[in-house]
Amino acid sequence: MPTDLRPRPSASAPPGPAVQDPAPTTASTTALAAALATAQDTARVAGAGPRSGAAEVARPAPVFVAALGMRDELAAGTGESAGAATPGVYVYGGHALVGPYPGSDAPACGRCLVRRWQAVRTRGLREALETGSGTRAAGAAPWAVPFVADALAAVLAAEDRSAPGDGRFPYAYLVDLETLGVTPFAFVPDAECPVCGDPVPDSADNARLELPSSPKRSPHDFRVRPADDYDVPLEAFVNPAAGMLGPSVVPDLASASTSSVVGSFFLRSGDYLRECFWGGHTPRYRSSVRVGLLEGLERFAGMRPRGRRTSVTAAYDDLRRDHGEQVLDPRNCGVYTEEFHRAEPGVRSFDPARPIPWVWGWSLRDGRPVLVPEIVAYYHAPGGLENRFVQESSNGCASGGSPAEAVYFGLMEVIERDAFLLAWYGRAPLTEIDATASRRPETRAMIDRLAMYGYRARFFDTRISFAVPVVTAVAERLDGGPGRLCFGAGAGLDPEAALAAGLCEIATDAVNLRRRTLREHARLTAMAADFRRVQVLHDHPLLYGLPEMARHADFLLRREHTPRVPLHELARDTVAPGHDMREDAERVVAEVARAGFDVIAVDQTTPEQRRLGFSTAGVIVPGLLPIDFGWSRQRARHMTRTRLALREAGIAERELTAADLNPAPHPFP
Repeated sequence: MPTDLRPRPSASAPPGPAVQDPAPTTASTTALAAALATAQDTARVAGAGPRSGAAEVARPAPVFVAALGMRDELAAGTGESAGAATPGVYVYGGHALVGPYPGSDAPACGRCLVRRWQAVRTRGLREALETGSGTRAAGAAPWAVPFVADALAAVLAAEDRSAPGDGRFPYAYLVDLETLGVTPFAFVPDAECPVCGDPVPDSADNARLELPSSPKRSPHDFRVRPADDYDVPLEAFVNPAAGMLGPSVVPDLASASTSSVVGSFFLRSGDYLRECFWGGHTPRYRSSVRVGLLEGLERFAGMRPRGRRTSVTAAYDDLRRDHGEQVLDPRNCGVYTEEFHRAEPGVRSFDPARPIPWVWGWSLRDGRPVLVPEIVAYYHAPGGLENRFVQESSNGCASGGSPAEAVYFGLMEVIERDAFLLAWYGRAPLTEIDATASRRPETRAMIDRLAMYGYRARFFDTRISFAVPVVTAVAERLDGGPGRLCFGAGAGLDPEAALAAGLCEIATDAVNLRRRTLREHARLTAMAADFRRVQVLHDHPLLYGLPEMARHADFLLRREHTPRVPLHELARDTVAPGHDMREDAERVVAEVARAGFDVIAVDQTTPEQRRLGFSTAGVIVPGLLPIDFGWSRQRARHMTRTRLALREAGIAERELTAADLNPAPHPFP
């Protein structure tokens, strides 16, 4: 079968040339349009004054009134009204959107506005519009009356108009048709918009990922600049009218340890509408919001290609014949067992002769382009289950103030998860770390804070295959009650940073685990009796809130009399941090390559991120253990590396067998 290099349509745009797709109208919007025209004529005549001397005010151009909630705006083509920059009125229920108007850095696009509007709607409406049989009006709307038309005409005619926030982004007005309250809101242009989106071709040439110099503020500071320095306006990215990252960000006021916030947005893949959560966990709510926004954008970038026009659909066998070593065999990243596929016939196993979508990545070890299966590079790629032979996660996706920073943190995440799984499933006797001498006062304070709530924070040296500090963190409830164990991990060239990353995870989750364990006790008890009931990400950490699950971690926690090593000892015989993020990234790539592994990076940066000055990379290291959620999906348990790595590292005396592996699901959050 020949390689198909033809462009593929995106998940949100129709194939072929842009279609002139008129905006939908109803009897109610037609009546409102007539009332609006009358109101504008009345205002024009009143503004003209007496005919004796005043010049007549020019008749304003007709304003279209379109109905929202009548069709799938994410699949619609270009329309004269919905895709134009001229302001219009879009009505849904008891509200109207008036606009759009341009920002200082971005033009107005009506198609972007209605796409963002639909993306932030409730699950029920989106399912009806995108996969159902459509919607219909429940009756005539009562808004085609003079006082509503006068209000809309006034908003359209307003002369003193200024963009909300800092004015960079396009904006519109949300008009409450019952109270006539008017709220301006900014929105982010949509990179996938069929009218104004301009994706670059995904090609071998464009896959090149350069790592320019990124000087650090100090050798132990791995962010080019702190999160608070990024100018990401909350009001443009999060709002209930057209928020790119969802309708709201909610502070966790019940958190006793960190000032956490959480938000979410929906993303469709075939018939599946997934809610994707993002958040920040710092000591201050303002900083948590900043960190959360950056994480939300990172999630948004890693789920599917947005700034690139992908083009390759082909079988692995054909690509391997045509491109040789420039093609990643997804079996090297782990695949599900045949037993899984028999139990889940809707998930087709990988077939090297079946065409699937591919994207271009860049081998940082070899300095050449590499074709990567799209579902390996993007964990929520478009389409249904027909091509999804595995379900990847955000593992390896990271953002930073430069490509080097993004690659560094993505690679750290891959190394961290691999080491954690090797230790868990191999029941490795890890050395405990003495964190009492941490140089960071905030670290010591957080350990004390956990103790105040009845948890002992413990940390373990999880370096296995690479000379990179990896720390497993465990919050252990001292009285042995519900909320028993909470796990986290971190990796970084500075052991202090690695420990702090793991501590942040357990500090945020542990203090809430008791309440969640009690609330879901019946469901969790059923999981403990039958691990096949562990199906989604949150099941894994919640399961270890049960006291009876603690025995599966005895290999780690019940070694009380072994000596602890000081935290600074982890810096010995490891890759030393430098003064430039490029230097750090290249040193870690070289360390991973020394052990025989390639490092592939896919530039996932979206136009929305690029405008804000940061990058996102999806880092893939074929052969390292992938993290999966759901007991039946655990690829790591069946990979050769799980059996051999501990022996190769000198931690185990022999190759592990199936009987040696931990029989319980991993507790990674």
